[in-house]
Amino acid sequence: MAWRIAWTTRLAVLLVAVFAALSFGPAAGGLARENAGKFDEPALTRPLAPELLSPLARWDAIWYLRIADSGYGSSPVRAAFFPLYPLLVRGLATPVGGSPAALLAASYLAALAAFVGALALLYRLASLELGRPLARPVVLLVAVFPAAVFFGAPYAESLFLLLAVGAFLAARTEHWAWAGAAAAGASATRSAGVLLLLPLAMLWWSSRQRRARDVAWLALAPLGLLAYALFLGLAEGDALRFLDVQEAWSRELSVPLAGAWDGAQAAWDGLRQLASGQKEEVFFDVAAGDPYRIAAINLMLFGTLVFALVACVGVLRRLPAAYGAWVVVSLVLALSFPVKPQPLMSLPRFVAVLFPVFMWLALWCEERRATERVAALSAIGLGLFTAQYASWHWIS
Repeated sequence: MAWRIAWTTRLAVLLVAVFAALSFGPAAGGLARENAGKFDEPALTRPLAPELLSPLARWDAIWYLRIADSGYGSSPVRAAFFPLYPLLVRGLATPVGGSPAALLAASYLAALAAFVGALALLYRLASLELGRPLARPVVLLVAVFPAAVFFGAPYAESLFLLLAVGAFLAARTEHWAWAGAAAAGASATRSAGVLLLLPLAMLWWSSRQRRARDVAWLALAPLGLLAYALFLGLAEGDALRFLDVQEAWSRELSVPLAGAWDGAQAAWDGLRQLASGQKEEVFFDVAAGDPYRIAAINLMLFGTLVFALVACVGVLRRLPAAYGAWVVVSLVLALSFPVKPQPLMSLPRFVAVLFPVFMWLALWCEERRATERVAALSAIGLGLFTAQYASWHWIS
């Protein structure tokens, strides 16, 4: 079941990406050519079957490929990208020579294998919590979410989803060593992984036996982040560089949830921009690209926020408390580091890995017999996201 959904949706994403890259990519000129000229690194993204593999190797994928190829030392801003995914890519590519072609192939293999594994584990977890009939809708809704385009690209999202779902499933079945190990891997993949400690502790508290030796395994959760900080401290003299470099990406720590207010303001300004019918006066902070396009993205990002908040309430009401806690702390973290030009930048990617959201959405849809309609609408969004991403337009 999970395998079939994974390969059909990823094949569809690939076909849309190839078509979009050929039709609207750098060869078509305009912003696509400009962005490719600024950000692409053809030696890493086009060494192997470029028409087939390069359309999904855009934006942050290039940073992961650079780290897998040459490590962290040559550019301080690389520290923003946690090491487990590029280490996995490097590990897969090294036995076959470690060339750029091998790295690109390994980056797809790692992401796709992790995605299949994540959906398989999610199917089991959803079966435990919601019953087997609802497990398929949960998996389907994750796979066709618009930001699911990143699950088939050389990004760390698939790996993070695999480890987060694995940690929950292990805790739910009281395999605490596996739960702690998966959480440690998640915290070596993204900083948010360390937050798994809270829902895992809640699952332990609600377990049948509550043995101290079991909860001790959860102390493994922060080790991935701590190991990365130790590496940065020894190699670059700054253990917190992964936080310090956020300014290079226009992110800065703000009042918790300040990003929500800033995102609402950006959406309102975007609406004013579109309603004005002109581009000479720009109503929001300067961001790269056409003002109409930036306005539309800000509206899309705010729509994602509204969906995430509604889903968060739904998860808190309908699922065990640990699932709600995971969604709450993840959203609080994301909304506490707004980006100056676009406060909610990357929010769709952050939501895509919050699997309890899709467990609640499956419940909501099934009660209204709307699963197929919602999945179809979401798949249209996935197609649009994919076409934009593959043609070098920033989406998340």
